[in-house]
Amino acid sequence: MAMFVLYESSSGYALFDVHGLNEIGQNVEAVQSSVSDLARFGQVVKLTAFHPWQTAQDALNQVNAVSEGFMSEELRSFLELNLPKAEEGKETKFSLGVSDPKLGSCISEATKIPCQSNEFVQELLRGVRQHFDSFINDFKPGGLEKPQVGLALSYSRAKVKYNVNKEDHMVIQTISLLDTLDKDINSYAMRTREWYSPHFPELDKIVNYDNYMYAQASKIIEDKSKLSEEHVTILTEVLGDEDKARELVEAGQASMGPDLSPLDLLHAQTFAQGVIDLTDYRKKLYDYLVVKVKDVAPNLAALIGETVAARLISHAGSLRNLAKHPSSTLQILGAERALRRALRTGGKTPKHGLIVHSSFIGRASARNKGRMARCLAAKCSIAARVDYFGDSSSADFGEKLRVEVEERLDSLHNVYAMEEVLEVSHWLVSDEEIVDASGEEIDEEEAADDVE
Repeated sequence: MAMFVLYESSSGYALFDVHGLNEIGQNVEAVQSSVSDLARFGQVVKLTAFHPWQTAQDALNQVNAVSEGFMSEELRSFLELNLPKAEEGKETKFSLGVSDPKLGSCISEATKIPCQSNEFVQELLRGVRQHFDSFINDFKPGGLEKPQVGLALSYSRAKVKYNVNKEDHMVIQTISLLDTLDKDINSYAMRTREWYSPHFPELDKIVNYDNYMYAQASKIIEDKSKLSEEHVTILTEVLGDEDKARELVEAGQASMGPDLSPLDLLHAQTFAQGVIDLTDYRKKLYDYLVVKVKDVAPNLAALIGETVAARLISHAGSLRNLAKHPSSTLQILGAERALRRALRTGGKTPKHGLIVHSSFIGRASARNKGRMARCLAAKCSIAARVDYFGDSSSADFGEKLRVEVEERLDSLHNVYAMEEVLEVSHWLVSDEEIVDASGEEIDEEEAADDVE
């Protein structure tokens, strides 16, 4: 049987005819020994046809198609034009060697040309690659290296330019920056209060629950001795309460706090402005995170929320790693230290990790948190795999999974509501099982199914 080899170079498609198969057979060692010697290798492989690329963009398109295992129309025309015509209804008397089995399958399905990709073909292609410039007479010295470098740069640039699955790196960096900003804002706010509160201690008591509001108020007030009715309107916009704004003005006029020098006030105002700027930036960064997570993992975000989804992706290292985790591992992500301690000491293993921040776990009763964590982890595992391996950017799967988790939470509430009724009916209920008057055990999961 005759054999041809397809080689995809940086300059174009090349088709080679393999001679001497009857003598050497598909002997890998014989080909390996002849690769280093062009004279010997040239007797085994002969160039049949060469189709050069017309433009750099055409070369990039063809290489992209080959790398994805897809046969382009240009490649199909090249093969049909240069390979022997196969008679319909008769067995093909030749085969085509290709480097990628996926590409070979695509060619076989489309053209019915038998393809093979084995160690023998790979050794032939290695020799072709090594002596390719000797087979093409039109190449000038160095004429092969330039298109190789140019195509390699274009191919790499196109691959890294945009890939939604790679944007999980932005999610990881954003959630990490949000945590850092929270620490910095708390540190700046603490310093602002410590610096400004001796001058106006009453402000710390009136605005004691919001650092952002405290910083804005201190920035407006500056020197408390200058407070007047004119400040009421401005403070009302900040505090959202006119009565509290008036109380603040009256407290400033009657305050017993010591005065600060202009330099001390300047530093206090600088810290207050830092709190305001960092808080404003954090709000913008959070909005960016919401948009980015919905782009990267729309179903996971719809199921457990953008922040928890971002933390899971960040802790796993990437959306790909998260999708590969089983639900049992996803359930305790973030609680690895507690798990190791439990395994070392023989104590109880943790029931949940980062998913404890989900509203589903918070709404579940203490005895149901473990059950809800298992259920939620299973649904999160499904959502992560749909987001990574799926082609759609829709959040329909996540919305459906969220409904199922809601139903599970309601069913668990109904189970224990039924237990109260059973207790009234002289049924004995324990924390682990339901036992009727005859002593027969009833599994809680079966009871939940019965309620559903």
